[in-house]
Amino acid sequence: MKFGVFYEMQLPRPWKDDSEYQLFQNALSQIELADKLGYDYAWEVEHHFLEEYSHSAAPEVFLGAASQRTKNIRLGYGIVQLTTNQPHRVAEKVATLDLVSGGRVELGMGEGAGPAELHPFNIRVRDKRERWIEAVRATIPMFSETDWSFDGEYYKFPSRNVVPKPIQKPHPPLWVACSNIQTIAQAGAWGMGALGFTFVSPEAAKAWVHRYYNALLKYPDRLCDYPANPNIAMVSGFMCAETDEEAREKAAGWTFFIFALSYYGRHGVDAPGKGDLWRAYQDWQHSDKAKQAVDNALVGSPETIRRKLRAFQRSHVDQVILLNQAGKTTHKDICDSLDLFAKEVMPEFHEEEPAHQQWKQDVLNGRLKLEELSTEPFDLYAHQNEDIVRLTPEQLKAQMAAKEEVTASRVNN
Repeated sequence: MKFGVFYEMQLPRPWKDDSEYQLFQNALSQIELADKLGYDYAWEVEHHFLEEYSHSAAPEVFLGAASQRTKNIRLGYGIVQLTTNQPHRVAEKVATLDLVSGGRVELGMGEGAGPAELHPFNIRVRDKRERWIEAVRATIPMFSETDWSFDGEYYKFPSRNVVPKPIQKPHPPLWVACSNIQTIAQAGAWGMGALGFTFVSPEAAKAWVHRYYNALLKYPDRLCDYPANPNIAMVSGFMCAETDEEAREKAAGWTFFIFALSYYGRHGVDAPGKGDLWRAYQDWQHSDKAKQAVDNALVGSPETIRRKLRAFQRSHVDQVILLNQAGKTTHKDICDSLDLFAKEVMPEFHEEEPAHQQWKQDVLNGRLKLEELSTEPFDLYAHQNEDIVRLTPEQLKAQMAAKEEVTASRVNN
């Protein structure tokens, strides 16, 4: 199993004149530390107008700075919004980052969120999937073709040679955001890596891993000509401390992340420059949903986190992306958490990575057939536009029992 760190650039109010400056400087120092500690990936999002939740509007600028302070860590767009960028500008920025980083870029692509982000770009939410698909088809050939034009419904441009070209050939590995869990199967068919949030349970992870690889192998549906990137990565809230109690006390940032994501999904931007998510969050942070969010995250002592990771490792998830920079989590707590995890937990999982890669090759080469497992029992959780908090296994069983009871009642009547 591999490990990444994840950055939304969260900045709850109140703000000082240098708050954003300090936020970015601390994040660069954290990624520099992660590189020295042996973490595999650093992921940076692209969002627009989402005050407090995400102040990350130009990931290639931040990742470009990070590239000059690191040596080995892979630098991932998690994601670039294809819908709010022109295809040729995406190709130019990604290739430039690949050059300055020495070929360490991972290209995660996404549609953007709801009206809060898309409407200022004159883009309709109802069109975002079709626009995204067309943008992939328009953009990816630019990395290798020297004479490329495109005439689509949303994007049109005359023949040009888009320069520069990336070091990685034909281009950096491709990923797609899977904020809706159904997209995981589609990512497999597309032949892209799947970037999603934590699965509700190891059983759910296994079912979706099987579905992903079976879609990849049995129902390929590439959007254009590119090499497959068979990988599944899950983002999880994270805080590692000496004891479970200490870790939970320091994990409030994750609950703010959950609250703010849900808030923008429900309300959008209702008071630009005048809102106060941090104040609105104060009551919610003591709710049962906030407690569930911490329970389901990678929060705890090294032994507790090790136990949780083992369950997901058996599901053959490729990468766990640790979300530590959230809410008002301090720079020191983030660094201490990364350091303790790297020393006490990460090495043993890194040592077992060759065995996982062998499993993957056996699947891809057809030597190992994955059972077709139903994912239906694990679809019962709300997604990004409702409430990202996952159900606990007990809640999941209760909802399934209720569903079966309703079904039986309808049949009897």
